[in-house]
Amino acid sequence: MALSSGCSCRLAPSILNADLSNLAVECQNLVDAGSDYLHLDVMDGHFVPNLTFGHPVVKCLRPKLPGVFFEMHMMVSDPEKWIEGMADAGANMYTFHYEATKDPAACIRKIREAGMKAGMGINPPTDVEVVLPYIDLLDCVLVMTINPGFGGQKFMAECLPKIQFLREKFINLDIGVDGGVGPSTIQECADAGANLIVSGSALIQHKNRKQCIADMRSIVDQALQRR
Repeated sequence: MALSSGCSCRLAPSILNADLSNLAVECQNLVDAGSDYLHLDVMDGHFVPNLTFGHPVVKCLRPKLPGVFFEMHMMVSDPEKWIEGMADAGANMYTFHYEATKDPAACIRKIREAGMKAGMGINPPTDVEVVLPYIDLLDCVLVMTINPGFGGQKFMAECLPKIQFLREKFINLDIGVDGGVGPSTIQECADAGANLIVSGSALIQHKNRKQCIADMRSIVDQALQRR
């Protein structure tokens, strides 16, 4: 399964706010509700202050969710250390943070050599132009609209010009947005040009997840068509 084709809308739940004690069932329910892939937040307590899970959990999830695309959002220091473990666990895409490595190009090469797609995330204070030397090596750029580490934070609209900048330069680039994204903010994200939509608590806690996904998808599709 490809993450995207021709810059189409793909929507993923960030499972950080899901019931982690019943994770496989929660993930399946989210896929059944219409999610295109799963966004799995890995935090090491160093790059960000929170701590979540590592590749043993991913390895347990993989046989229960065959065919589901796993994007690993690696909010970790020294992301190179975890590439092989995540590949072995069955991850499909490895999204690391520009700020977390001294050699982004080498990290991307290692991800590809491990058989995964490569994504790069940038934090709110980071200038979007830092990703430009790596665009041809990446499968997606993930623009953070919160400071990474915890779910449920307030959406930072001031980060949206980064998405707009990238979309104007790279019409077919997969551009993700992550942080505070939900029904109340999806229009802004879509108008800026994001096509990979990561939604956490706003989706997980929605009383009708299927309708929430369908509504957000419709808004993004319409924005992409206008472009």
